[in-house]
Amino acid sequence: MSETKEITYIRGDATTPSGKGVKVIAHVCNDLGGWGKGFVLALSRRWPEPEKAYRAWHRDRAHNDFALGAVQLVRADRYIWVANMIGQRGTRTGSKGVPVRYEAIDTALTTLADKALELGASVHMPRIGCGLAGGKWSRVEPLIENRLLTHNIPVTIYDYGSEAPL
Repeated sequence: MSETKEITYIRGDATTPSGKGVKVIAHVCNDLGGWGKGFVLALSRRWPEPEKAYRAWHRDRAHNDFALGAVQLVRADRYIWVANMIGQRGTRTGSKGVPVRYEAIDTALTTLADKALELGASVHMPRIGCGLAGGKWSRVEPLIENRLLTHNIPVTIYDYGSEAPL
């Protein structure tokens, strides 16, 4: 058994993933069908497909798997896929706390691992669940380690601008 990789942290934009080969850009979406704040805006500036697919997925949710923990893989470019992962209940912090749902992110990462292995892809993402979703990286990072690194899937986390310290 080969040694488990570590997460690579870099400053940069997750919509321009580094390295060679097939890449999956993973991010967390809400369960309301809302696409209009945070990292999704950067995605939509680069490719229209992930947003179109997410909106259609939500619109037709009575007939598909759209729910917390689900993953939709959308081809954005020849070697780039975007994983729309439903890991956020609603969009606002309220009486039930912050929108992030760690169990849903964990479920989505399990599915993502299978898809990344099928594609022979590396995974690239911002600090998922920690922006508008209000999550703590100390809770999300171990999920990524348990679901992706244990399968030796290379993972790169992008800190854009002055977001989080490296």
